Amino acid sequence: MSRSLPGGRLWLLPLLAVITLSMVAVAQEERALFQGKQVAPPNDRLHIQTDRNLTVATAVPSADETRKIFGVDLYSRNVQPVWVQVENSSENAVILTPMGLDSGYFTARETANRVRTRADESQSEDMERRGIVRLTVAPNSIQSGYIFSRVDEGTKSFNVDVIGDGPPHMMSFFVPVPGLKLDHYEVDIQGMYPESEIKHVNLEQLVAELEALPCCVRDKKGENKGDPLNLVFIGEIKDMYYAFMRAGWDETETIYGASLVKTAASAVTGGAYRYSPVSALYVFGRPQDAAMQRARSSINERNHLRIWLTPLRYEGAPVWIGQISRDIGVRLTWKTITTHKIDPEVDETREFLVEDLAYAQSLKRFGYVGGVGAAPYDEPRGNLTGDPYFTDGLRVVLWVTGEPTGLDEIDVIDLSPYTTGVTGP
Repeated sequence: MSRSLPGGRLWLLPLLAVITLSMVAVAQEERALFQGKQVAPPNDRLHIQTDRNLTVATAVPSADETRKIFGVDLYSRNVQPVWVQVENSSENAVILTPMGLDSGYFTARETANRVRTRADESQSEDMERRGIVRLTVAPNSIQSGYIFSRVDEGTKSFNVDVIGDGPPHMMSFFVPVPGLKLDHYEVDIQGMYPESEIKHVNLEQLVAELEALPCCVRDKKGENKGDPLNLVFIGEIKDMYYAFMRAGWDETETIYGASLVKTAASAVTGGAYRYSPVSALYVFGRPQDAAMQRARSSINERNHLRIWLTPLRYEGAPVWIGQISRDIGVRLTWKTITTHKIDPEVDETREFLVEDLAYAQSLKRFGYVGGVGAAPYDEPRGNLTGDPYFTDGLRVVLWVTGEPTGLDEIDVIDLSPYTTGVTGP
C-alpha cells in the first residue's frame, strides 16, 4: 500500500485530523485571524496542483527575495518561507497542516522572535500577519500565506497536506530555488545522444548490455580505473529527480570560488555543507552528468553518487549507470593534498541506497546483474585516490518512480536467467 507522506506517516492521519480539529476548535481567535486572508505570491515561479475540488499553489522565494519581502535575512537564521495558497471549491471547510511541508517548521511569531534584534516592531508584526500555521479554509474560498520552514537550497521538496471530511489531499511539490550553481544544470541530457545512437532493448538484451558496460570509472585521460560502477537506474529524468528528492538526497554544486570556500569552511568547522562539489570521474569519456549526496554529521561523512546517461532505453525509459561511495573521513594524498576516504565495503553502500529509495517510496522494482567483477576481501581493488574496496561484483538495477510506491508493492526481479557472466572492460 503506497503512502505519500514522508517517513510513512499515513497512519497518523486519523489522529492528526482529531488533534487538528480540536486545536482549531480551541483556538477560535487564531483561526479568525486567518479567515479570508490573501497574501500575494513572492514571485512568478508558481507551482500549481489540483486534487478533486482543491487547488494548491506554491512558491519559494530566494534568499534575496526573502530579504526584500520581510526586510531581514531569514535564510541566515535557517528560516525559508514557503508561500502556499489553497483554493477550496467544496461545500466543506478544509484544514492545511504544516507538518507535511516541514516537521520542524517555525511559527510566524517564533520566526519574528528569531530576528527581532534585527527587525523593528513593524517588521515583526508584518511577518506575523503574512505567516500561517494551521489554516482553516472556508467553503468556496481562497486563502494564502507563508509557512516558515528550514532552509533547503537548490530544490525545495515538500508535501502540502490538507484534511477535511473526505479523503486527505496530499500533494508533493519540487520547487527550484535560485542561488546555487548546480552541476546538472550545465548538462544537456535531452541532447546527449542522437536518435541514431539510441538502442531500445528487451529485458534479456538489457542484462547483456549492462554487463558489457565498463566495470569502473576512469580518470580524465581514460588510463586508470577507479570506483566500481555498481548502480543502474531505469527511469525518466523527472522520476529520477523526484525519487532522490523524496529520499532526502541533495543536489551538488559545481566547482567554483564560492563553493570551494564553503567546502573549506565546512571541512575546518566540521559542518555539513549539503551541496558540496564532488570531483569529476569519467565514463564514456565524459564527467558525471549529475551527482547527488546525502549529508550526515559533517562534510567528511556523507554518501554521494554519480550518474551517467547511457544510450540504452528499456520500455521507452532512459537507462543510467552510476557509482556510489560512503565518505568516512579525510586523509592526506600526494595528488590532491586531501581527499575523502571511502568505506571499502562498497556493496553495503550500494544496499543502503536500495533501502533508502524503498523506504522513501521511490522504488518499484530491483534486481542484480554482473558487470563489475568480484574483488574479494583479501584481494581488494583500489580507486583513483588509492582507497581499497572489495565487492561481490554485482550491479543493482533500480526501476525508480516519481509516484509513491509502498514497500509491499516493490517487485524483486530475478535477472539471473539472463546473466552472461561477462565483466565489462
